[in-house]
Amino acid sequence: MSSSPTPASLGFRMPAEWHPHARTWMAFPTANPTFDGAEQLDAARRAWAAVADTIVRYEPVTLVVNTGESEQARRYVSAAVEIVERPLDDAWMRDIGPSFLLGQDGELAAADWVFNGWGAQSWARWDKDQDIAEHVAELAGVRRFASRLINEGGGIHVDGEGTVLVTDTVQLGEGRNADWTREQVEAELHAFLGTTKAVWLPRGLTRDYDEFGTRGHIDIVASFVRPGTVVVHAQPDPAHPDHEVCRELAELLRSATDARGRTLEVIELPAPTMLFDEDGEPVDYSYINHYVANGVVVLCAFDDPRDQGAKAILEKAYPGRTVELVDAREIFANGGGVHCITQQQPRA
Repeated sequence: MSSSPTPASLGFRMPAEWHPHARTWMAFPTANPTFDGAEQLDAARRAWAAVADTIVRYEPVTLVVNTGESEQARRYVSAAVEIVERPLDDAWMRDIGPSFLLGQDGELAAADWVFNGWGAQSWARWDKDQDIAEHVAELAGVRRFASRLINEGGGIHVDGEGTVLVTDTVQLGEGRNADWTREQVEAELHAFLGTTKAVWLPRGLTRDYDEFGTRGHIDIVASFVRPGTVVVHAQPDPAHPDHEVCRELAELLRSATDARGRTLEVIELPAPTMLFDEDGEPVDYSYINHYVANGVVVLCAFDDPRDQGAKAILEKAYPGRTVELVDAREIFANGGGVHCITQQQPRA
């Protein structure tokens, strides 16, 4: 659907997350409707900082901070974390940042999706965040390709070999690209990611359709751990509404093939034992929302009996990488996890 040369036509593709990184990009929480009051903002900043401080021990981290808030941010993060100021609305770099691409000659570029507050949701603010992908591409010194697709980084997951995972309720959902056909969405994704096969799941986790949800992001449901293999969220307890959802999604993935014709191998990653929050709402706590960086997997922890089991499964799935548990309960309380607040820049 793009008239000018597309990244794919110029030889660019989005590498898998386990490809070596030059750095990780994050955004620092700033006062907005997501973080309800000074106490919650402080708690969020501590949680984001814990992730940044963990990653920076393995690779460079650049933290984008709202204009005038560098000094505040520095109180939270280690001196090793680089801080840059740009106008910010929120702090979900996976969704507001660019998807970095790699050319055949090693050149870097960035795919800049249209960001509109997860489908123009009433509470969301995106006047500034809609420009963050452009700012990050400029700061990284890379060529930027602007897509017409309303999309977020948390709504896609690639294997680096031509396959992308997506959900019907994000790419084709209300408020995003409801007037596009599935074929048009696939064509645009392939043109920008260098992929050739899209694996569609019908939906995401139940809680993700609440007021502050993303309406079905893939990165809390399923992710590639290597070409041909995905980990998928499993909810063993029938008392949780995701029990049946997860069973269906795992079955669909087991019957799917990737861009190279391989039937996907599916590894189930059981959800934490906690089922409901203090308001009686089902939680969407998920170990799928981990981040793969140089030599490390940063894994959401929930002070839960299943934390160590998830760690063991991912140690096996990512041999040679250390799995670091970081408490993600405060991040989830604000609507996401470790993957949602990070964005990888591949090494050229």
